[in-house]
Amino acid sequence: MSELVKKKTTDTEHSLSAVDSGSRQGFWSVLVVMVGFTFFSPSMTAGGNLGMGLNLRDFFLAMLLGNAFLGIYTGALAYIGQNTGLTLDLLARYSFGEKGSYLSSVLISFTQIGWFGVGVAMFALPVGALLGINTTLLIIVMGALMTATAYYGIKALAILGSIAVPLIAALGIYSVNYGINMVNGFENVFAEVPAAPLTMAAALSIVIGSFVSGGTATPNFTRFSKTSNIAVWATVIAFFVGNSIMFVFGAVGGAVTGAPDIFDILIKQGLMLPAIIVLGLNIWTTNNNALYTAGLGLANITKIQSKPMVIIGGAIGTIAALWLYNNFVSYLSLLGGMIPPVGAVIIIHYFMNKKNYEDSSYKPISVNVGAIAAVALGALVGVFLKWGIAPVNSLVVSAVVFIVAETVRKRKEA
Repeated sequence: MSELVKKKTTDTEHSLSAVDSGSRQGFWSVLVVMVGFTFFSPSMTAGGNLGMGLNLRDFFLAMLLGNAFLGIYTGALAYIGQNTGLTLDLLARYSFGEKGSYLSSVLISFTQIGWFGVGVAMFALPVGALLGINTTLLIIVMGALMTATAYYGIKALAILGSIAVPLIAALGIYSVNYGINMVNGFENVFAEVPAAPLTMAAALSIVIGSFVSGGTATPNFTRFSKTSNIAVWATVIAFFVGNSIMFVFGAVGGAVTGAPDIFDILIKQGLMLPAIIVLGLNIWTTNNNALYTAGLGLANITKIQSKPMVIIGGAIGTIAALWLYNNFVSYLSLLGGMIPPVGAVIIIHYFMNKKNYEDSSYKPISVNVGAIAAVALGALVGVFLKWGIAPVNSLVVSAVVFIVAETVRKRKEA
């Protein structure tokens, strides 16, 4: 840990050290970063699919239960991030071991770089086709702009979120009102018997799966909070309220227009320019958080501060954007299913070994085999078990395996 302390004075993003008291931020700064993270177009699209596959009662039940689960999961990670001041990757050094943490860092970093590239293409392809602008040029411009704001760190994320969140909310409210008026009342939005109904398990898998992987990176942002209350409340609001808002925006448009994609919904509602703005801001805020997370993961592996790693990650994601979008989305979804068990291990390890995090002289072991086994088994269950709610299955299995493994390890040490 001495190496981390030495680099603390020059690392403005604290990618290799705990956040100091002078860098802590208030509620609004943390809130807009977290809400900007959850204000994401694919969440609206997921809501659109629910709007077409569920009746009104089942939609709200799935949305509230799923986002409550996300709020609890990310709220626990938010608390840990604020109390320790550490990134997800530095927390993984404690739970997975000094060398074992490279596994989670590699998994998270390259998944987030991949989603960054996919996000850039998600904006460039429809906007380029709509406005007749060269797609490659749009990819380069948007990739560079998103990389630049991620490079300037948590303060830039807060500024961008302060601009984007109100604009996205205003446009979403307008779109929902437009859709409700099209069918003469909210009670007429959802079909009582959908043409292609979803089961509740499938609906909950969509809600939870939409952001459980991204939510695992919560400590990267809440470590800057002044208090644990700020960290937890900002996170719970973002994942329970903010993500629910995205689902409502998408569901109303999807149910009314028959198109689950929010961009197509807004175009059908005659909102071309607002559609471009909301799509751009939605992707920009979330892509910033993804690239920032990737930079922190690469910093843990290379021991180089996160800012140069953000530039490298942004360049890779931008150059490979079209290829990632066309060939890699299903693979990224598979990798994303392996990330939630990492969060489960970190939460359990923290509460089982809290005194180690408070001991400045504590040196983590090299590799915690139990943590790696828990992630591997949780991921396998999440991917291959075709029963229940996949993200929950993954988290429960990884949690049980790790509790048993950690209990055995501590008894052996004793």
